[in-house]
Amino acid sequence: MANVFLEKYSTPFESVPFEQIHFEDYEEAIMEGMKREDEDLERMLNNPEEPTFENTIDTDDDKTLSRVTSTFFNLLSANTSDELDELAQKMSPLLTEHGNNIMLNERFFERVKKLKENHRPLTTEEQMLLDNLYEAFERNGATLSKEDKETFRKLDQQLSMLTLQFSQNELKDTNLFTLHITDTDKLKGLPQTALDAASMAAKENGKEGWVFTLHAPSFTPFMTYCEDRELRKQMFMAKNTLCTHDNEYNNEEIVRQIVNLRRRKAQLLGYRNWAEFALKRRMAENTDNVGNLLNKLLDAYLPAAQKEVAEIEALARKKEGDDFQLMPWDFAFYSHQLKMERYNIDAEMLRPYFELSQVIKGVFGLATRLYGITFHKRSDIQVYHKDVEAWEVKDENGEFLAILYTDFHPRKSKQSGAWMTTYKEQYMEKCKGGAMHDSRPLVSVTMNFTKPTENTPALLTLDEVETFLHEFGHALHGMFSKVRFESLSCTNVYWDFVELPSQFMENYAVEPEFLNTFARHYQTGEPIPQELIDRIRKSRNFNVAYACIRQLSFGLLDMAYYTLEDDFEGNVEEFERKAMERTRLLPSVPGTCMSVQFGHIMSGGYSAGYYSYKWAEVLEADAFSIFQKEGIFNRETASRFRNEILSKGGTEPPMTLYRRFRGGEPTIDALLKRNGII
Repeated sequence: MANVFLEKYSTPFESVPFEQIHFEDYEEAIMEGMKREDEDLERMLNNPEEPTFENTIDTDDDKTLSRVTSTFFNLLSANTSDELDELAQKMSPLLTEHGNNIMLNERFFERVKKLKENHRPLTTEEQMLLDNLYEAFERNGATLSKEDKETFRKLDQQLSMLTLQFSQNELKDTNLFTLHITDTDKLKGLPQTALDAASMAAKENGKEGWVFTLHAPSFTPFMTYCEDRELRKQMFMAKNTLCTHDNEYNNEEIVRQIVNLRRRKAQLLGYRNWAEFALKRRMAENTDNVGNLLNKLLDAYLPAAQKEVAEIEALARKKEGDDFQLMPWDFAFYSHQLKMERYNIDAEMLRPYFELSQVIKGVFGLATRLYGITFHKRSDIQVYHKDVEAWEVKDENGEFLAILYTDFHPRKSKQSGAWMTTYKEQYMEKCKGGAMHDSRPLVSVTMNFTKPTENTPALLTLDEVETFLHEFGHALHGMFSKVRFESLSCTNVYWDFVELPSQFMENYAVEPEFLNTFARHYQTGEPIPQELIDRIRKSRNFNVAYACIRQLSFGLLDMAYYTLEDDFEGNVEEFERKAMERTRLLPSVPGTCMSVQFGHIMSGGYSAGYYSYKWAEVLEADAFSIFQKEGIFNRETASRFRNEILSKGGTEPPMTLYRRFRGGEPTIDALLKRNGII
């Protein structure tokens, strides 16, 4: 049987032929892909001509490795198996070694160095690519001594294995826990949607009664509605002690090793710590600027957050007695009660109006209204799981824009959370005769939303609608890409800029004009009542300061780890508690630990970058204020946002792109005003 990865896909729009992939294909294609890349590299290095942009950088290289690895690592997150996990453990060090062989190749670096010193006039995008490549060589150890290069290789290999093990441990430990309930008295307060989902989960596990898990669609409503305080505590402790237990999934030592390996890599390259190294390729530029942002937000939001928590505790004591102490497993429960008391608004009230298929129509319709693009379901495009759907996206002029895969519901083979990714990024492909073909992207949004039950379709919360809009914003960033080089396309931008398009889209979740396009009761077809929309908008800033401080606590923890200049050998839980102390709003619970399951900064791309969410929030609030001024559906404003930001990828510095859209520098004022802080 032919290995589908070894040739260009002969499928509609060169979409991934998932149904034709055999497990054995992955290893064979990865090995062959590395071999072909080595041959391409040797061919380029043996070119006797002086280095030019065309014969050194803009070469027509084989795409086998990117085809197979994009599919392999995406499925490792979205639809993994024990076999895939084992193969990843085997392949990751080989791929790391292969990458190092390229970036530590002295002959390649010399050609790039010569080219940087003497080249023809370059376009803005070509110059960015050359600068990025030269800097990538430096940041990957090309200027190190032979001995230090070998050390760098070993550090990189260890990191690739440990980050992979970290994420695998978190998924497996999450799947280990279930709360099985057969006594109906213990279910008091839980809404029918949560009970139906738990009943279905029990049946899937061959049990009577109800089964609750640590996946968000099960965990969140349980913590919000369950009246049994001891059960809430049990769920909270299970969630917040993941990967701390004395078993094979404990991540404490892995955290220490990841932090130390990154620090050693940075110091080997001449930086004081990992944060200093990472921030050189970020809008923030340095740790002082990050600290200034976090401290400015902390000063602005902390008093309001303390007041919010005090009000929730006051309500709890009114109900439970003056000696009641509000604990972390109580916060969502009593917070919900206070919100009901003040605004009479509740996630369960909104669910009937957010049936998933209608939300899809609403979100897609929003993109049509803003940008003129349309979405067409394609049953002839292969997918990797029965839950996944494929959509052909057409531009306003009817031309093909992208394929979008949507994958909405949790399963044991899928990581928690939500993310956007690509199976192929956009780039301009060289054709015979010198013509250029715009190779369009394959984009995917993957989430963990409430599943349909035996009695109801998938009914979302407003938070889930916001998550959809968030990931869809990333998807638009990928689908609108219109650049020449793949490494600069789609979401290949600075980490503290990448969240701008996603967080920008969340603003529409509470806009009446948007909600009225799709929010209808799944049984009666009645549109969402205006007075309910009014209550949503009035309650928008409920606990907004608490949420901000929570994000800041994660940002401070991230920077605490990655500004270390000496070996970290201490207790992970104690280090975490100290790093987050300034943001502490509820009592600390011994034994709980965020670091060991904090994939964003340990196994993801946000190490020394978690502040990016707040940095981007300042940008998106500022950007949306322009839409509010010119019209939130204004096609001219949307076109400017698309052309100046969404389509440009990483072809220019982010602030240059933003200024061109905005007409000036962003300020923090729009965010503070939106949140009611000023």
